[in-house]
Amino acid sequence: MAAAAAAAAAAGGRVLAALLLGLAAAAAASEDEPGAVTCGSVVKLLNPRHGVRLHSHDVRYGSGSGQQSVTGVTAVDDSNSYWRIRGRMSTVCERGTPVKCGQMIRLTHINTGRNLHSHHFTSPLSGNQEVSAFGEDGEGDFLDDWIVLCSGTYWDRGSEVRFKHSSTDMLLSVTGEQYGRPIHGQREVHGMSYSSQDSYWKVMEGIFMKPLEVLKMEAYHAEL
Repeated sequence: MAAAAAAAAAAGGRVLAALLLGLAAAAAASEDEPGAVTCGSVVKLLNPRHGVRLHSHDVRYGSGSGQQSVTGVTAVDDSNSYWRIRGRMSTVCERGTPVKCGQMIRLTHINTGRNLHSHHFTSPLSGNQEVSAFGEDGEGDFLDDWIVLCSGTYWDRGSEVRFKHSSTDMLLSVTGEQYGRPIHGQREVHGMSYSSQDSYWKVMEGIFMKPLEVLKMEAYHAEL
């Protein structure tokens, strides 16, 4: 178990190192050309109402499903807040393809390889619907699919959007409840049945894939 954990940590470290190196190169283009959010991009998601980024880590819930917990953190530089945007289960969304409003996607946690997930379990603090991280190496089940709710044709990087769980219709939300030990101060992330300012998210730091950048990134990762 220790060897497997060490290997997973090392793999996560390599991915994160590549991500951080790529951030500097992508920063200028990201600022000058906001554009659409695309599949294959690796991003942090901010809940503006509460000032927290969507976060996960290898800490499991002590109740409910017992799956990997998903929280909100105020830290801007936390490496456990990166998520890769992918197509819905059993489909491929080509890297660099703009995500449409109303499209189903998966969000895969970079450091643990688990997908943002929800189901009919009760969240530990607020009693709303639990949101967890589920699966192995990016593969889970149909409860990992989320619908991007936004206005216009595509998910714009400068806009605030909502994520509706495709199977339960709950909205990914934060309402301010805070955990104690061992994740003191982190906020509960859960599913809510109605929309409010608690349910809006905005992309922040990350690497935004463009069709012309795909081959460059593939060559870069092949050298790691």
